[in-house]
Amino acid sequence: MGRARPVTKSPVVLDALIIGAGVAGLYQLHQLRQQGLSVLAVDAASDVGGTWHWNRYPGAKFDSESYIYQYLFDEKLYKDWTWSERFPAQPEIERWMHYIADRLDLRRDCLFSTTVTEARWDEARNRWTVKTDQGDVFDTQFLIGCCGMLSAPLENRFPGQQTFRGRIFHTARWPQEPIALAGKRVGVVGNGATGIQVIQTIADQVGELKVFIRTPQYTLPMKNPKYGPNEAAAYKARFDELKQNLPRTFTGFEYDFKHSWNDLTPEQRLEVLEEIHADGSLKLWLAGFAEMFFDPEVSEQISEFVRGKMRARLKDRRLIDILVPGPDDYGFGTHRVPLETNYLEVYHRPNVHAVSVKNNPIAEIVPEGIRLEDGTVHELDVIILATGFDAGSGALSRIDIHGRDGHVLREDWSRDIRTTMGMLVHGYPNFLITAAPLAPSAALCNMTTCLQQQTEWISGLIGWMGAHGKTVVEPTAEAEEDWVRHHDETANANLISRTNSWYVGSNIPGKPRRVLSYTGGVGTYRAKCDEAAAQGYRGLATR
Repeated sequence: MGRARPVTKSPVVLDALIIGAGVAGLYQLHQLRQQGLSVLAVDAASDVGGTWHWNRYPGAKFDSESYIYQYLFDEKLYKDWTWSERFPAQPEIERWMHYIADRLDLRRDCLFSTTVTEARWDEARNRWTVKTDQGDVFDTQFLIGCCGMLSAPLENRFPGQQTFRGRIFHTARWPQEPIALAGKRVGVVGNGATGIQVIQTIADQVGELKVFIRTPQYTLPMKNPKYGPNEAAAYKARFDELKQNLPRTFTGFEYDFKHSWNDLTPEQRLEVLEEIHADGSLKLWLAGFAEMFFDPEVSEQISEFVRGKMRARLKDRRLIDILVPGPDDYGFGTHRVPLETNYLEVYHRPNVHAVSVKNNPIAEIVPEGIRLEDGTVHELDVIILATGFDAGSGALSRIDIHGRDGHVLREDWSRDIRTTMGMLVHGYPNFLITAAPLAPSAALCNMTTCLQQQTEWISGLIGWMGAHGKTVVEPTAEAEEDWVRHHDETANANLISRTNSWYVGSNIPGKPRRVLSYTGGVGTYRAKCDEAAAQGYRGLATR
């Protein structure tokens, strides 16, 4: 149970209001309570968990190793939870989130089933007025957005969805009750990381499965061993090592880039690629050869290595053409790389059909199913939309946030998505954010690593302000411009910036194009944030 709803509609006065009760929001709540502040976390969900509350679709699971996707601020909290396998599924992850909330007694300061709809900065009082869909009004000094980077699902993607006679589900809004798929004609739209997890999980359950594929994906096979007492003891013994190293690697994972392409012979390169491909993790992407992000030739050679592994598992030339990226598509690692378990083999089943919509796109949803541009209608009982998100900026843009001097976040970001270190925005005093654009946590990080760092930095800033008698903080225009320039110089030097994907917002018509995630590395980002803090929060105007 969370906090009871206020019985009066007069504003509830707080030191800090947190939007979201997921990985970031829960830890932020814990830290600010430790400072003795009056703080509340508000979440649209019925319980804690964030991503792991909403994403309960068939097959949802980690692709970060379980023992690194954890909080590292408390050794006993870490060691008192034991994972069952390397990459656990959503139910186990949700139980872990509940364990965290129970151990830290967080629910008493959470308000669930409540959506923040509006936040306005009161320039006369230097405070935020925040409203919800339930009629609550909060008067708070700090507004902290812990909304997540993939939490604004693209649900209404096609004309005619409301006419469909069957049921339509977006993967990020999957119902809590069981959904009967046995024997049904099911269509899955989307074959990114989420779509792949769904497809490989339900293929042997449904009567017929049609997968509508626009963009082929590079995939890596997952190895997911079970953990017994010995394996659990082994990873728990590494707590100090992980606490020290994870925040300083390039992506917040335990592994890091250690090979230089030009220092190795072709035979040695192949040996390294084979070794890390066989690891059954994201290591080939996140700790292979950094040159593949900058050098088109290296990118192509590594991409062809992965394509070759995929082609060897497919028996059908048509399937290869639909499922395996070609040299002219994009390079390995410039899109989100999914892990999979026998995903490619699923398409050899007689009840599974890959439908290419690359040159014959989906035109509309009709009562019978999905109609393509050429008029073909695929009759279906269930449609599953694995159609992604308005990443990074979407969750905050869906809230009506008004800063000072007429600034409206939705309008500002519709012109140019800018932040200062991914944690503050010029024009919005006392507004602090995590998993937002221009920080590694917008896409390129083991999320718990980055969200711990960001919430700790925010807590440090709030504590510093209290100790120095400051009540208002806002980044200067110059500091924000410096950060945006540094971010862009770093991002534009790599191949991610040249590839169309949600990483640059190109999945949203009209969204300003910018690499959403800071690509300079998690360790470098942390060092820059720490340096600013050590210099009295350089670049931030306080009063």
